[in-house]
Amino acid sequence: MAQNSFDQLSKQYLEEFLAPLGTVQRQYEIPGEAKFADLWFVPNSDALPAPDLGLLGRMVGKPCLFEPYRNVPTRTEVRVSIMKLVWVQEDERRKAQQDELAEDALPQLWILAATTSRPLLEEAEVKAKSDWMPGVYFLAGILKTAIVAIDQLPEVEETLWLRVLGRGATQERAIREVLALPIDHPRRGNVLRLLASWKVRIDLGELVDFAEREEIMALSEAFLAWEAETQTRSQAEGARHQARSLILLQLEQKFGALPDEANAQISALNLDQLGRLAIALLNFTVVSDLMTWLHEQQN
Repeated sequence: MAQNSFDQLSKQYLEEFLAPLGTVQRQYEIPGEAKFADLWFVPNSDALPAPDLGLLGRMVGKPCLFEPYRNVPTRTEVRVSIMKLVWVQEDERRKAQQDELAEDALPQLWILAATTSRPLLEEAEVKAKSDWMPGVYFLAGILKTAIVAIDQLPEVEETLWLRVLGRGATQERAIREVLALPIDHPRRGNVLRLLASWKVRIDLGELVDFAEREEIMALSEAFLAWEAETQTRSQAEGARHQARSLILLQLEQKFGALPDEANAQISALNLDQLGRLAIALLNFTVVSDLMTWLHEQQN
C-alpha cells in the first residue's frame, strides 16, 4: 500500500506521544473490509492523564481513530473515514458480545486536517462546542466524528503537539516553539528526531508538494538542532563512560572488587558527580568511606 511521507510522519509522530498511554496500531485493518485506518488507539485501563499533551491528551481519553490529512479532506475522504469508524465500532460491539454499546464506550474519529476550507466545514454541517477549543468541529453527535482544523487552533501551549502536524506558517511557528523549549524537555528530543527524519525525506524529493520556504527553513533548523544535540549527548556520554572506567579502576586497585551496590551507584552518577568522586576517593581509606559518599549523593 503506497504511503506518502506526511502519512508516515503523522503516524510515527502520534505513536511517539500515545504509545506510553495505551495500544497504538498503525495501518489498523478494518475488520471485514479491505480498508486500513491510519492510526487506532486504545488507552491503557490504568493509564494516568497526560496533561502535558494538552488538547491531544484530551482527545485520547477513550479508544479512537486518527485520520491525518495534509491537504483539505475531500467529501469522499471524510465519508470513507466515517465508514472506517462504523466498521470499527461494529467490531467492538461484537467483541463485547453486546447488541448495543454505551455511547461513551464507542470509539471516536478524529480527522486531523492540516488545512481546511469553509465549503468543507459548511457541507459537513459541523458545530463548535463551547467546552472545546476553537478549530475543533464536531459532526452530528450520532457520527462520533470531529474535524480538527489545525490551521485554526489557537497558538497556545495546549495545541503545540497538534500544530506541529500543520502546514505552512502554522507548522513553521510550531517548530520554532519546539526549538525554543529547554534542551532537557522530555519531549523535545524525540520530536526533533522525527522532524529531522522528515527533513531528510524532503531533501530526497519525496514531498513534491512541499513548496513553503519558511516551513522548509524551520525544518532545517530542527534538523541542525537535533544533529548538534545528538552529537553533544554522544560526546558527553563518551566522556562519562571514560571517567567512570578510570574511577572504577582506581577504586578496584585501592580496595579490590567493589560491592555490586557500589558499582550500580557509580554507574548512575553524572559527569559532574564523577569529577567530585575522583577527588574524594583520594581520601578514602576503606570501602565504607566510598559507600557513605555514594549515599550522600542520593540525598
